[in-house]
Amino acid sequence: MKKTIKWGIIGCGDVTEVKSGPAFYKLENSELVAVMRRNAHLAEDFARRHNVPKWYSDANALINDKDIDAVYIATPPSTHKEYTILAANAGKAIYVEKPMALTFAECNEMIAVCKSQNVPLFVAYYRRALPRFLKIKELIESGAIGTPRIVSCILYREIEQCYQDPHHLPWVVNPEISGGGLFVDLACHTLDILDFLLGKIISVKGHANSQENAYPAEDCVSMSFMFENNIQGVGIWNFVSHARGDNVEIIGNKGKISFSTFGNSAISYYDQNNKLHQFNIDNPENIEMPLINTIINELQGKGFCPSTGESGSRTSWVIDQVLKDYRMKNYLQYKNE
Repeated sequence: MKKTIKWGIIGCGDVTEVKSGPAFYKLENSELVAVMRRNAHLAEDFARRHNVPKWYSDANALINDKDIDAVYIATPPSTHKEYTILAANAGKAIYVEKPMALTFAECNEMIAVCKSQNVPLFVAYYRRALPRFLKIKELIESGAIGTPRIVSCILYREIEQCYQDPHHLPWVVNPEISGGGLFVDLACHTLDILDFLLGKIISVKGHANSQENAYPAEDCVSMSFMFENNIQGVGIWNFVSHARGDNVEIIGNKGKISFSTFGNSAISYYDQNNKLHQFNIDNPENIEMPLINTIINELQGKGFCPSTGESGSRTSWVIDQVLKDYRMKNYLQYKNE
């Protein structure tokens, strides 16, 4: 068993500043030894500020660094498959940001390569390890709401200024880089945590369109879905609304649970007498730290990570089903799929 897992980060951008990066050097039995970014100045700056010994501007150089045991891929989805394959062939354990890849097909390629090289593949659906969502899972599994029957989820946001300049759009709404728009970037968290809480989604029907036509990707998506245990659900996501809202409800035959996917708002549990019980559980500052800790434990042979390539790929499959028609009509790169 390795005493310390030595990490390298590919893509030390915004997500690695607070959400994930510090966890690799704060946690026990973990060390961040190198970071990479194509902009050498920014890579060096990150390394200096976070006291990382080495930095690179070339991903291959980091992947082939013999001091590195595991690679965290924190680039946009369009390069997840490429870097995963390179890292797997170099024998490195892999932790890749969400969504796992551009498509379910790419996810399957990543899983196959990692299996062939006998290296583990983990995905950054970090809510699976957050205390607030573990509390929700505990409530469901204890029978607090009885047998879960239906799920409803809604997320809406106003269109931000950065998405209204067609000449300087963020990559997250460029389908060639992100695989879609804010639905892909944000709804994947809700879909994954529902997979964690309730099981595998096996049937999906949905609609996607662009109501504002501000960018190439969809800005409104609705869907209905069914889990393998016959629970049914509906959801709608809109990113051109007047304000913000975020709510998921899981309704059983003896009660219900209401919570938000994002933020620290209270978890609301209504028992069979419709009495309200609330739980206030804040997220940690370095929000990916609990999940990263499970990865380190698994790599040391003393636990397991709840977010794998297999589980991450299931969420990509759901997204593919919902966006299939919209992609065929609007995204040139999907025309031949």
